[in-house]
Amino acid sequence: MNIQYKWLLILLVFGFIACESDDDSTTEEEVVITSGTADFSTYVALGNSLTAGFTDGALFIAGQENSMPNILSQQFALAGGGTITQPLMSDNIGGALLGGNQILSPRLFFNGAGPAVLPATPTTEISSGLSGTFNNMGVPGAKSFHLLANGYGNIAGLSLNPPQANPYFVRMASSPNASVLEDAMAQTPTFFSLWIGNNDVLGYALSGGDGTDPITDTGLFTQAYNGLVATLTSGGAKGVAFNIPDVTSIPHFTTVPHNPVPLDAGTAAFLNSASAYGAYNGGLDAVLAFLTANPGTLGALFPATSDMTSLELATAEIARRKITFSEGEGNAVVILDEDLTDLTVINAALVNIRQATADDLLVLPSASFIGTEAVPGNPQTVNGVAIPLADKWVLTPEEQQEIATATEVFNNVISSAVQQAGLAFVDANGLLDQISDTGIQFDEFLLKDDLVFGGAFSLDGVHPTARGYAFLANQAILEINATYGSNLPAVNAAPYPTFYGATLQ
Repeated sequence: MNIQYKWLLILLVFGFIACESDDDSTTEEEVVITSGTADFSTYVALGNSLTAGFTDGALFIAGQENSMPNILSQQFALAGGGTITQPLMSDNIGGALLGGNQILSPRLFFNGAGPAVLPATPTTEISSGLSGTFNNMGVPGAKSFHLLANGYGNIAGLSLNPPQANPYFVRMASSPNASVLEDAMAQTPTFFSLWIGNNDVLGYALSGGDGTDPITDTGLFTQAYNGLVATLTSGGAKGVAFNIPDVTSIPHFTTVPHNPVPLDAGTAAFLNSASAYGAYNGGLDAVLAFLTANPGTLGALFPATSDMTSLELATAEIARRKITFSEGEGNAVVILDEDLTDLTVINAALVNIRQATADDLLVLPSASFIGTEAVPGNPQTVNGVAIPLADKWVLTPEEQQEIATATEVFNNVISSAVQQAGLAFVDANGLLDQISDTGIQFDEFLLKDDLVFGGAFSLDGVHPTARGYAFLANQAILEINATYGSNLPAVNAAPYPTFYGATLQ
């Protein structure tokens, strides 16, 4: 009996070994990557700085190599896509020269304390044009209608005021009178990406809504965008389009607090005295008393609404305009606000100023301006305290609403055009909302919107990091697969950095 069980155990062991051997000899079938109904053989990318690979405040080789179109093309190559050519800059310094004179600044780098401009001289000369054609037609600074504009690459247009050409497109245009769209279509694209429209609202936002760079007219944007999609798809090409994110949610507008001013007791007391804002506040009280006694003027300046009487409106605005400081941290800056009621008709000294609130957005460059002295050595000329910040430094709630309204209108135009053409679509607006609210997981990394260490945005607070561009490329892959039945693999986050060092070669 024992011998029989012994042999039975041996047979069972050999049986298990045989089964394991059979399993080890089998191999999984190799997955074949296909393009579905799309054709990636000739891919062309159109857009602005977000397409070009702009990051850390500049365009440079490493950033271009990690651009979203270049990352996408690597995935497309697995399904029959061709090679991609990009109008590479001459160095990793960023910036550019025109006739030997610097016209574009070098990139930013992290100096251990914050973003700083790389202390180097650019070597890219705009007048030394590039030859050949380029699959990445991203032009930093371009608005929707610029992509259709003939002469946008004419170097002579750079000397006009305002400029009628773009230095980046001057380098890559096939001829001085060519348009970005014409150069793209000359390649007979079979697939395209289109991300345009950000600058149509971003320019206004970056200027603090001061009117020097107005939001694009709705009719012009509609005409331009529909024209782009119609032309790009006219030869049967398929593509992926991105909408416009809420630009007021990016770190460029959310990093600088509204109340960054520290004051000692003596300075605070002076600012509150009759020699400074105490007189201004007293003038406001006098105006309110005058308006109360003169209902005709009150009603003309503060028309009643369904919710508030004229006196209630006047009282609320007078309170909003009062300026007070205190010892210690957390004093709000003083700003000009063109949307305040013009009280100079009663008292010429009561200009439209107030202290900022959490509802105001200060642009990132204001961080290095607030607290400086307009007259060196004179503490009574401190910018943002004794001297109000000009319109260009801050987006008021009214200006933010203008941006939100335009963004919604433009995104509706994009959505309609994309649906009609049957394109893949990436909701960049929704993605930015998620990054701003909770962050978004990308492989083992959590992308957040914090400046410097959030991982999503580069040091300029506007453009993505290389990892941010990889994330956007991955989102495009997901939508392309869903729309065209392709099975392109996901983009791996790990190879793409969030910083470029100062010594980048």
